[in-house]
Amino acid sequence: MEHDIVRIKERVEIAIEVGESHFREFKSALAGVNGQKKPRPAKDICRDIAEALVGFANADGGEIIIGVEDNSAITGVHHPENDIDAFLESPKTHVHPNTPLSNVQKSRVDYNGKLLLYFQTPKSAETIHLTSNGLCLQRRDRETVPIPPQQIMFERKERISREYDRQFVETATLADLDIDLISEVAETISKGLSPEKCLQHLNLAEYTNAGLKIKIGALLLFARDITKWHPRSQVRFLKVSGVELKSGSEYNAAEVGTIRGNILSLMADTWEKLRPFLVQTKLSSGAVFETRIMYPELACQEALINAIAHRDYSSEGRGIEVFIYDDRLEIKSPGMLLSTISILDIRKEKGVHESRNALVARVLRERGYMRELGEGMVRIYQLFRKNELAIPDLISEDDSFTIALHHKSVYTTEQRLWLDQFRDDNLNLDEKTVVLLGYGNNQFSADDIWNAVGIVDTEYYRKLVYSLQTKGILASTYENTRSMRAAAKKAKIPSRKFKRFYIIKPELRGQARSEIKRASDGITREVEYEEVRIYVTNIPYEIDEGDIYELFSEAGNVEDIYIAVNRETGHPRGFAFIGFENREQAEKAVAKFNGTFLGNRRIAVTFAYKHQN
Repeated sequence: MEHDIVRIKERVEIAIEVGESHFREFKSALAGVNGQKKPRPAKDICRDIAEALVGFANADGGEIIIGVEDNSAITGVHHPENDIDAFLESPKTHVHPNTPLSNVQKSRVDYNGKLLLYFQTPKSAETIHLTSNGLCLQRRDRETVPIPPQQIMFERKERISREYDRQFVETATLADLDIDLISEVAETISKGLSPEKCLQHLNLAEYTNAGLKIKIGALLLFARDITKWHPRSQVRFLKVSGVELKSGSEYNAAEVGTIRGNILSLMADTWEKLRPFLVQTKLSSGAVFETRIMYPELACQEALINAIAHRDYSSEGRGIEVFIYDDRLEIKSPGMLLSTISILDIRKEKGVHESRNALVARVLRERGYMRELGEGMVRIYQLFRKNELAIPDLISEDDSFTIALHHKSVYTTEQRLWLDQFRDDNLNLDEKTVVLLGYGNNQFSADDIWNAVGIVDTEYYRKLVYSLQTKGILASTYENTRSMRAAAKKAKIPSRKFKRFYIIKPELRGQARSEIKRASDGITREVEYEEVRIYVTNIPYEIDEGDIYELFSEAGNVEDIYIAVNRETGHPRGFAFIGFENREQAEKAVAKFNGTFLGNRRIAVTFAYKHQN
């Protein structure tokens, strides 16, 4: 009905009332100081209109009103008629001809006797729009900012991929699904739950007046004939001769099988196809054929599950590919890594998680193929470390994500020979890491141990060092903590960074037992973090560790200095943490140096506290 239509003038009234937003921008048609304002140059306003509309079209759509100030004050448009005509044509004249805006709404509005110009454009689903001078823009909150076209394309593809499994398929019916398979899942949820109710419970279907409407997620998981609904729900296996994939006449990959089916069948069938390639049979020196498992099976299974569960199913041009090289296994799935997840966070084993296919992931968890999201990658890294194999590589490209699993040892040949001398000591992975620090008669510090092992807990450091000392492997060049601290102070080095430890090889242990006992008795007993660490801020950027040590050693024995740096640039961030031998020395440092000058800056010194998660 006519009275239900929101007219342009009403739109303007509402816009002025609510103000600027992600979907709305105001632009003044005037320039100059109050009381002396004059019409802005027409070319600038034409440019502003085009840039705003391009930014809105590349985002979520929006509107721009000319003649309104940022504070919603109405000042109007006071230009001659030929300029106003140019403003109204600017969505064409100032937008690149190869990326024209469609369905732009534009109007002259008489608002309380003042002329306003109104422009509105919808969100563009396909074209990435540019201004006439080739500028790509996008609306972000209340700003229109430059952005690479590739990023807009990625965001649109990601949005489509995230919504893919939630779309309804009008032509699909319950008869297109494997009812027995749905019933198996239903039984794990609730005894006696019907297939129809199971699908609704999992948000894979919805009842309407026309009957049960099926979502793509249900078809991906349970379809009887998946090729009818998705042409590339498959995993293709290729054996590569060598360690590099070649092309053209030198192409060196042979397909060894392609498994097709719904997601639940792929989970089982692809694993059986992959397993034979995880072992290697060789003739041993004793003329006996020996079979060796090259990869941790559970890690490979997790990698395959992750690929099937999290691939981009909206990309129907190709499926998952598994490349079996002589030195590695690569699992490549359609769709790059989600923007909310970084490779760095995965490598740090933070357990980052988010599923592209939320409905699919939920069923796979109900079915037992997946546990908590994010755990899979953590388990892969842990299993490779436990088996002392090189950590997997992760590659995220424009249209794919690849995990490369290597079967090479994390140790070099020389390191392996060194560790073999200690095989009777039954060392765990962290103990081996410490033993490697002493390779080649190298001396190392407590700080070296913390960094190499990745220790975050003082008590664990104590146990690790004590274990190696009591096994007769780790020794110190100093009989006790006091003499070590005196030597560190003389060298003007924090005691935690003073190189005092060394490794004793098995054949030398007999004559070194007494020395090891002394070292064991003299382990540095570090007290709790809160008791001995201080926090220093406003440090001049040119001040180095030596300068800080020289100053703060006046308060006592400096055990440790950590100067914060920017990870990207490597430049100091202007603050540091300093650890002392005991609480009294830390208190003295706070009292003595807080508010004093270091270089040309007044520093603040307080006690440091652990971050509470």
